[in-house]
Amino acid sequence: MARTGLLAEQRRAFILETLSSRGSVSVSELHRRLEVSRETIRRDITRLADDKKVRKTHGGALSMDSQEPSLTERLSVNMDGKRKIGEAAAELVPDGSSVIIDAGSTTICLAEALSMRSSLTIYTNDMQVAACFPSGNDHRVFLIGGELYEGAAYGQDALSMLDHYFTDFAFIGVSAMSAHPWITDYTRPGADLHGMMLSHSRTSVLLVDKTKFNKVAPVRMPNVEKATYVMVDEHPGDEIAAVAIDLGVELRVV
Repeated sequence: MARTGLLAEQRRAFILETLSSRGSVSVSELHRRLEVSRETIRRDITRLADDKKVRKTHGGALSMDSQEPSLTERLSVNMDGKRKIGEAAAELVPDGSSVIIDAGSTTICLAEALSMRSSLTIYTNDMQVAACFPSGNDHRVFLIGGELYEGAAYGQDALSMLDHYFTDFAFIGVSAMSAHPWITDYTRPGADLHGMMLSHSRTSVLLVDKTKFNKVAPVRMPNVEKATYVMVDEHPGDEIAAVAIDLGVELRVV
């Protein structure tokens, strides 16, 4: 449907609306639908990018939710909530347990909370998580190998190594959670690894701070129905909570 004669503000609102529903859009499509020049569309996208409302790409734009913020950014956001989740999650784990710990800002908080326990066997793909466990506490730490991204390993090598183990607990940091499709990830390698973590433990726990509510990332996380708990720092709303109930996952607000 063409949007002939729209003003700049209306065009930009249309671009944001399209990105909200689909996550990405090309200059060519906007040129065709809005019936203005490609240069005009590029200027609109540049303006929105300067205002930090979209991510500018070669040939189009992505929504701000289509790419995960850097670990540095995530470590500066809602750390009080993430620490509460980490401390509450750590209470589930007795000394001597075997534990899978995912990469991420909330799982780092969990690792810090677990660090003074004794005789844990830790499997993690995150170098910062591994570094949280001092050798003097009789811990065994297995660093899952693979292609590194921000100090964490992903890919087929990580999957192959993790597939050899089954643990008492697994803790997975969630990138995005909504009523539909509930739990999503920003990359296929991340989603695949998280899905295997969920299926390779007796008790699997999803850790979700409030900044991840009502967001949708591009890739569905598999095996979410295998989660035992989803731990949050605020109630995520009735619609999201209803999905957890339907899946048989216990929602815990810490």
